[in-house]
Amino acid sequence: MAVPKRKVSGARRDSRRASVSKLDSPALEMCRCGQYKLRGRVCPVCGTYNNTVVIEPEAKK
Repeated sequence: MAVPKRKVSGARRDSRRASVSKLDSPALEMCRCGQYKLRGRVCPVCGTYNNTVVIEPEAKK
C-alpha cells in the first residue's frame, strides 16, 4: 500500500481543493429583444425561445 512520506501541509491541501470549489457566474446570452437571459430558457421579457414566441409575455402593471 502506498503511504505518503511526509504530511501534506494545510495550505497545500486547501489550495488543491480551492480550484474545484470556486463558483462560476451563470451563462447569460443576449435575447433578440436586447435583454440578457439564461441560456436554454425562455426570455421572461418577450417570451421567445429559439426565435419563436413560446409564451405570451405578461402585461406590465
